[in-house]
Amino acid sequence: MGAVGGAVQEALAALPLVDHHCHGVVTADLTREGFEELITEGAAWPGISPFDSPVGVAVRRHCAPLLDLPRHAPADVYLARRAELGRHEVQRRFLAASGTGTFCVDTGYAPEGLTTPAQLAGIAGGTAYEVVRLEGVAEAVAAKGVEPDEYADAFRTAAREAVGRPGVVAVKSVAAYRTGFDLDPVRPSDAEVTAAARRWSARGGRLDDPVLVRHLLWTAVDLGLPLQLHTGFGDNDIRLHRVDPTHLTDWLHLTSGTIPVLLLHCWPYQRQAAYLAAVFEHVYLDVGLTLHYVGPVRARVVLEEALEITPFRKLLYSSDAYGVAEFYCLGALAFRQGLAGLLQDRVDADELSLPDALRIAEWAGAHNARRVYRLSGTT
Repeated sequence: MGAVGGAVQEALAALPLVDHHCHGVVTADLTREGFEELITEGAAWPGISPFDSPVGVAVRRHCAPLLDLPRHAPADVYLARRAELGRHEVQRRFLAASGTGTFCVDTGYAPEGLTTPAQLAGIAGGTAYEVVRLEGVAEAVAAKGVEPDEYADAFRTAAREAVGRPGVVAVKSVAAYRTGFDLDPVRPSDAEVTAAARRWSARGGRLDDPVLVRHLLWTAVDLGLPLQLHTGFGDNDIRLHRVDPTHLTDWLHLTSGTIPVLLLHCWPYQRQAAYLAAVFEHVYLDVGLTLHYVGPVRARVVLEEALEITPFRKLLYSSDAYGVAEFYCLGALAFRQGLAGLLQDRVDADELSLPDALRIAEWAGAHNARRVYRLSGTT
């Protein structure tokens, strides 16, 4: 890496990142099985270890030295050292190494056994905000036994109360997991919502009725906060062909001029997400989660594809770290290295000035998120 590349790398290394979408870390020590389960979106199948995957290799290569181990330490050695240090020290080391100063924490997925936003911030020595998952709000309303014709108002009221809590900066939907995005884009009528709520009440279970998911998305618009949408890669609950974000095109036309819509993760649809960010003023994206699963080497490729046409004010950083602190570290490392490398090449080819490269790095790593979520320190 030449002098110019060094300047970009140095600037990104020194930048306190804003992780605009992540989760807490575990509050109990992990067995080997528990750790392996948390480093895969699949499962720890018999005879197949998640350590024998790109993310497992990345953990042993990049995280082992932070535990005072040699690079590529065997999995057994890595886990033994992790247990010897204890989760508090392990979490402190990895969160510090991530260089993340601000966390926007989704508290909606199995929050029991995970740190709260305040606890996560305390470990990292940073600042944390909350992202409210709306499906959880809806399911809590249904669990109280609300009458179908009262569901729409009850959900709106509960959602307003949830986002009124101190520190809440955004809402999130996991419609990708429940229905996919090939939905009727039009706001459902109250009669449609009542009929759907009646079906849901009779059937029970999680919120996966297309009408109620549409109602949830339109309620998010009414709330006025940024809306995060999981897109692309996830566990096997996803039907990948249904979570291409371009399925949202008609809905995005209808919601233009309302709230920021943040497309999370995106792989393998980072180019489709980039298209949407290029043609809709209110659409933004990240490639979080993807980065630590593909590893630092391939992270640059994903970032390059995302940045082919994405306006530079539209790319945000996230780790989507969940459970294990290694993912905060790996996500930050992959983002810094990948973005610095591609910006370096553009500067070296005289397609980008060094001041522009440094500005883009700061925007993507921190300032874009501060602006969208109106976080303290925004200028």
